[in-house]
Amino acid sequence: MHDDAPEPAFPSRPVRRVVIAGGGTAGWMAAAAISKVLGRALEVTLVESEEIGTVGVGEATIPTLITYHRLLGIDERAFMAASQATVKLGISFEHWRSEGHRYIHSFGVTGKDHWSAGFQHFWLKGRERGLASGYEDYCIELQAALQHRFAHLPRYHMNYAYHLDASRYARFLREMSERHGCRRIEGRIAEVLTDEASGFIAALRLQDGTTIEGDLFVDCTGFRALLIGQTLGVGFEDWSHWLLNDRAIATQTTAVRAPEPYTRAIAEKWGWQWRIPLQHRVGNGIVYSSRHVDDDEARERFLSSLEGEVMRSPWPVRFRPGRRTRCWHRNCIALGLAGSFIEPLESTTIHLIQRGIVRLVQAFPQVVTRPAIAEYNARLDEELQHVRDFVVLHYHATERRDSPYWEHVASMPLPATLQHRIDLFRETGTVFHVPGELFGENSWIQVMMGQGIVPRHRHPTPDQMGDEELSRFLDTIRTEVAGTVRQLPAHQDYLRQYCPAPAP
Repeated sequence: MHDDAPEPAFPSRPVRRVVIAGGGTAGWMAAAAISKVLGRALEVTLVESEEIGTVGVGEATIPTLITYHRLLGIDERAFMAASQATVKLGISFEHWRSEGHRYIHSFGVTGKDHWSAGFQHFWLKGRERGLASGYEDYCIELQAALQHRFAHLPRYHMNYAYHLDASRYARFLREMSERHGCRRIEGRIAEVLTDEASGFIAALRLQDGTTIEGDLFVDCTGFRALLIGQTLGVGFEDWSHWLLNDRAIATQTTAVRAPEPYTRAIAEKWGWQWRIPLQHRVGNGIVYSSRHVDDDEARERFLSSLEGEVMRSPWPVRFRPGRRTRCWHRNCIALGLAGSFIEPLESTTIHLIQRGIVRLVQAFPQVVTRPAIAEYNARLDEELQHVRDFVVLHYHATERRDSPYWEHVASMPLPATLQHRIDLFRETGTVFHVPGELFGENSWIQVMMGQGIVPRHRHPTPDQMGDEELSRFLDTIRTEVAGTVRQLPAHQDYLRQYCPAPAP
């Protein structure tokens, strides 16, 4: 039964058995949360096959993962050591605005806002009067990233995330899940059985004949979307007219320098490369549009640019950007790549898995109901649209015109929601944040200005300050930032003391 078919009556049986199809990061994040929070009331089973590999490229995260770990009581030192994690303070965007240009989208807050106007307006006034230095000088996280420093500060909370080994992270979560009663079953899914009357999924049948019955199913089968797509026929909304990239090549290399506390995103003429430094190795990948470069050229460019010794034969990934028209349909919830894929430019893949899990746990049904499904899908759709717009911004707002790829993204029609944000900032210097959105005002400002969008006008509040007062205001912030960062140890030194990973 497919997307446009009439909906049969929902059964009223209670949800007691949760079956997670697929492991990897999505599957074990779901298992860890559900078993930890609801494991005494539920039977949680995860089915995975060691024969089926995972995409294995989601190794950079954003600060929301810290909240997820705190909710589950995960010890940060133990997690970081187990997954060879390093600290991430932001993303270095290289050659995006123009070849040779670099800026960092950092976590945290820049400067100090007034209730009537954001800090960017005071900074713009300071630039007009020759009183302000670079925008990056007013953010602790950004300056710490540039100087490769980090520490947990007792009097100031630095906003940070992690670079991590995805496979090791999944194993860490598996051990936690099993401690809380999750049962893992090894095997390949041969058939998904559905109830003829309701259209609900009834069970998974494995290749060895084992049948696993459940009341609620979580689809973590990756791009195959075995449950939500192949079985339940939920459609897919394609976003490739805004996000051109449809392929990637990934590998791992030995580290040749101390790990930087940021991800590198290096633009090419037809895509971009990532560099993700862990404690003992570096994750590398190239993301590209097959309409603008062939696989051989992309692979050659990728391999020729790598630093260090290649530790694993490069593997290809094919994908289609977009989302399921419903991530929760009947008694099936799709997480991770089974539900949506927005390329890893802003490290949102694990976050979107996390948000899907948290929303599921918060709305966990005693019985499956249409209102709960509708609310879950509506909130997730809003979040996906927001993330999509933020990622598309990086491509469209550019001065590059050196290839058909960049010419296309610079001139393409935009989603109306994104066009409004760009127009508003360009004309007024103003940004806004809707409750529940992932990226805050500072993120939009850093990326829009980093990509070359300069406001034509600003708020009049800073005009109430004379040059001396404005200079003192700006200098105080910059001095505090510089002084705090000077006290921080080197990132690698702090990792060695705080969470040293065992030798691989």
